[in-house]
Amino acid sequence: MFEELIRDWNGEAVAIHYDAPSGTWMFVAIHSTRLGTAGGGTRMKVYPTPADGLRDAMRLAEAMTNKLAIAGAAAGGGKAVLAVPAIPRGEERRRLLLAYGDLIESLNGAFGTAPDVNTDERDMDIIAERTSHVFGQSGAAGGSGSTAPDTGVGVFHGIVAAVDHVYGSPDLRGRTIAIQGVGGVGGVLARLLAEAGASLIVSDIDADRAVAIAAETGARTVPPGEVLGQACDVLAPCALGGILDAATIPTLRCRIVAGAANNQLATAEDATRLGEAGILYAPDYVINAGGVLHVLALEQRGWSREQLDDALRGIGRALTQIFRSADAEGITTELAAQRLAEERIRTGATVAGGATA
Repeated sequence: MFEELIRDWNGEAVAIHYDAPSGTWMFVAIHSTRLGTAGGGTRMKVYPTPADGLRDAMRLAEAMTNKLAIAGAAAGGGKAVLAVPAIPRGEERRRLLLAYGDLIESLNGAFGTAPDVNTDERDMDIIAERTSHVFGQSGAAGGSGSTAPDTGVGVFHGIVAAVDHVYGSPDLRGRTIAIQGVGGVGGVLARLLAEAGASLIVSDIDADRAVAIAAETGARTVPPGEVLGQACDVLAPCALGGILDAATIPTLRCRIVAGAANNQLATAEDATRLGEAGILYAPDYVINAGGVLHVLALEQRGWSREQLDDALRGIGRALTQIFRSADAEGITTELAAQRLAEERIRTGATVAGGATA
């Protein structure tokens, strides 16, 4: 079931554990430790098959390697997936997280984790009862709290950089931005964009949440199934990934795709499809690095708030470099980002203030 995936992967190691009481497959994928100990979030999700969970962990781990390299972090990339039959609650959830903490501890510091999809700082507090290799705990437990606000700030700076590259000005006044998903990150992003004068279109699977954000920001709401086809300057995917593919890209009516969601491209070929459609793509693992910088800054490096804010602005600077390189070389922005990450991994380059390329 897993042999072909592991054999064909370019990462370093995979840890697999089956939790019989819950029917959960636990996967820890360590892609690279060239720049330091591997780190990445823990995603809890229902998958069609366990192999789909492993595949997701591997792909996300590779993206984390690139994200951390471009962010200038002295850390390697990894990812964990808890492939659950159903999202657990209460004591069932606690028991599962404690068992997962035991798995992390058994790796002897090879992997450190933080929140991701369907996990939060409270879950990290539980995992920390069994291992010290955990970040993003609640403030009450001595952690740095939610990474969502700083992720949203980083995406905002990335959108400004993309708008500047396409339209020749970073001014967002008069620009229309459609946000898919206005939860923790998307909600923060919507508020920042509204403050900057952008006109917003918002959508969320939680209709009440979309209505609340719209009331706060003056946005127009649309059903989740219609957001990708909205006429706008920027489409900001801030929900789950895999939304950009051969079927959806031809329906886009935007000049820029720049959002927080991981793995927005369904396949590598979709970066080319976006370019051929005249759409500038901000590689997701570059623009959504704010959460990683938040954890590194506040829990590992002891940065001041001013240093972290500059690192978040650096996401925009890194994207500008990527956009210019892609234009100069006639390649996709995805490939330009990959080359930048590979260069930093090859040279062991880290950036003291974050993504200041």
